Amino acid sequence: MTILELHRQGLSISAIAARLGMDRKTIRKYIKGGVQAPRYGPRAPRPCVIDPFVHYVTERVREYPDLSIERMLREIQAMGYAGGRTALGDLVREVRPPRQRGFEVRFETPAGHQAQVDFAHFNVEFDDVPGQRRSIWLFSIVLGHSRYLWGRFVEHQDLQTVLRCHMEAFEHIGGVPREVLYDRMKAAVLGEVEKHIVYNAKLVAFAQHYGFAPRACRAYRAKTKGKVERPYRYIRQDFFLARRFQNLADLNRQLRNWLDTVANSRVHGTTHRVVMQHFREERPALKVLPAGVFNGVIRLERRVSHEGLVSVGGNYYSVPDRTRRRTLDVHSLAHEIRIYEDGELLAVHPVLEGRRRTSLLPGHRNAGQRRQQTARDVSSGTAGVGRRPLSFYDQVARRLADAGRRA
Repeated sequence: MTILELHRQGLSISAIAARLGMDRKTIRKYIKGGVQAPRYGPRAPRPCVIDPFVHYVTERVREYPDLSIERMLREIQAMGYAGGRTALGDLVREVRPPRQRGFEVRFETPAGHQAQVDFAHFNVEFDDVPGQRRSIWLFSIVLGHSRYLWGRFVEHQDLQTVLRCHMEAFEHIGGVPREVLYDRMKAAVLGEVEKHIVYNAKLVAFAQHYGFAPRACRAYRAKTKGKVERPYRYIRQDFFLARRFQNLADLNRQLRNWLDTVANSRVHGTTHRVVMQHFREERPALKVLPAGVFNGVIRLERRVSHEGLVSVGGNYYSVPDRTRRRTLDVHSLAHEIRIYEDGELLAVHPVLEGRRRTSLLPGHRNAGQRRQQTARDVSSGTAGVGRRPLSFYDQVARRLADAGRRA
């Protein structure tokens, strides 16, 4: 209703203003003048540079729905269009029929058939080193049938770490699936040649030893590996956030406890079954673990430092005093580092986690500490010179002054 009609009905200015959402002064002005408030209609549309070409573009899109915008832009530019791509793109989106996306078929695997593997990146601040945030990686493996989940936080994504995590996961699970599906992680997939996946040769040898077939998910189709990628958000939100960790070892202890008591004890949202119970049914279908240990080797050449150390994977491993050569052969295995000189085994070290850590075997010289001690001795002056109180030097000065006066 209008202002004057409401006023004739006896409504106050405040009531009319509240009802129409207008200011009381405005209501009072129109009542006093006996006129209605103006009503504004929609503005007339402004002409657009694309308007002369609407019919042509509409017909082209209806006839060829997949014709590219760039192609149509060239066509109407040849007809005199002087506008840009944006106006044409807006028009095409209006007239192009919506594309119907088909329903996705859930891909389920038989018991013992497939596991899916990937890494996820996390940033963490450990209580042992407050104020310092570190990048770490979660290696995770999910059995495709039961959704049983195993994971471990590590500081590297190199091949040796990948193989070591596989070995620990298979030992924990108590068997091996028939195939393992990978995202195109560098440690597993080297590339593609004529649509054929090229896998890392060491990974292939490892897979042959354990009896599984490596598979790579399709490029740019991460949904083919969703069973392992979806749990990463679950792990981050349900386990990782709002917790404190002393160090990497403590983080992995808490993760193992959470996997046992929460993740693998829950009713899974897709299978509607308790994960652990489902896994117990799947485990007999897994392949038996191999009897022997995998001894695949990455052969390296490393130079011996002045401290008697060689660097492998960002960590340092000692060699004995009797080492003569400055360049040695290093065999990097999944769980140990072997160092050779002219074919003779000099040292065997367990693989260190993290970076900038040192493994010093008993009997090996710790030359770094010796040199540090020598440097301290040199910087403090000649060894054996004792310190004297300042009063001693005052007495010497007075004696020299007295001797000068007598002279």
